[in-house]
Amino acid sequence: MSDVQEFIRETVTQHPVVLFMKGTAQFPQCGFSGKAIQILKGCGVKKLVTVNVLEDDEVRQGIKEFSSWPTIPQLYVSGEFIGGSDIMNEMNESGELKTLLEQSGATA
Repeated sequence: MSDVQEFIRETVTQHPVVLFMKGTAQFPQCGFSGKAIQILKGCGVKKLVTVNVLEDDEVRQGIKEFSSWPTIPQLYVSGEFIGGSDIMNEMNESGELKTLLEQSGATA
């Protein structure tokens, strides 16, 4: 396993909620990343770790390989890959995302 893959694996397993995104929670650098942050805030997430993929090309490429998912943002809850902003939006509308986030302990 490469250093980047190891970093990604450790990051997603050591934190309840991790969002790999373009930019930061305060300053998203793309609309999809901004939408993802809004959804998470709307679900009451207090424990959120974000990784800005624009700061590191290896991480940006590595996360796509890690999840076998071609786009950013990517949400991980309790070490599990959930999906990107479209999937997050669908799960948010059904209430499934909030339940998952509560179960992870990220909203407490």
